[in-house]
Amino acid sequence: MDVAVFLISLGATCRITRFVTKDTLAAGFRIWTADHFGDDSRPAYLVSCGWCASIWVAAAITPTAFLVGDTLAFKIGATALTLSYITGVASTHLD
Repeated sequence: MDVAVFLISLGATCRITRFVTKDTLAAGFRIWTADHFGDDSRPAYLVSCGWCASIWVAAAITPTAFLVGDTLAFKIGATALTLSYITGVASTHLD
């Protein structure tokens, strides 16, 4: 895996983790998980804890990057996720 693929994989992992654990668009999924499994359940904790969710997101991104990281489709998708994450961080800290 080259450095560029690693970096966009890192950014994609950050963005997907943020989406699952914090974004408003995924709030329904987090609520459903808590309702279905209980507020104090491991699944409910997993979808609300960035540290916890990131290992599972990384576990999906890593083999994908190794297998298809050199393809244009992966690079475009992962770059878009990375740019989205960087923009969100910048807007939070620069506003």
